[in-house]
Amino acid sequence: FRSLREGKLLANHDTSTVADGLRASLSERTFGIIRQHVRGIVTVSEDQIIATMRLVWERMKLVVEPSGVVSLAAVLAAPEKFRGRRVGVILTGGNVDLDRLPWQ
Repeated sequence: FRSLREGKLLANHDTSTVADGLRASLSERTFGIIRQHVRGIVTVSEDQIIATMRLVWERMKLVVEPSGVVSLAAVLAAPEKFRGRRVGVILTGGNVDLDRLPWQ
């Protein structure tokens, strides 16, 4: 997000997040693809990620990992950006530690 906003590849120094699967840094190649094809980014907070994990558990009875629920959290955080569009969201749960669910 910061790199796209600034128009240059920036190092990611603060990688503390519950969504540990998203901690990866961008390469020059990846950043080039993003600059060419991405028109905007929706960011979500740690609290929104956790709340969405819990919502998916309570409503769908699915345990999803934090990184795997970020896209749904973004849709829920900014529904106006997606109104009138077909949106697909993939939920994943392969890296869930059931002993460390963030809302417990």
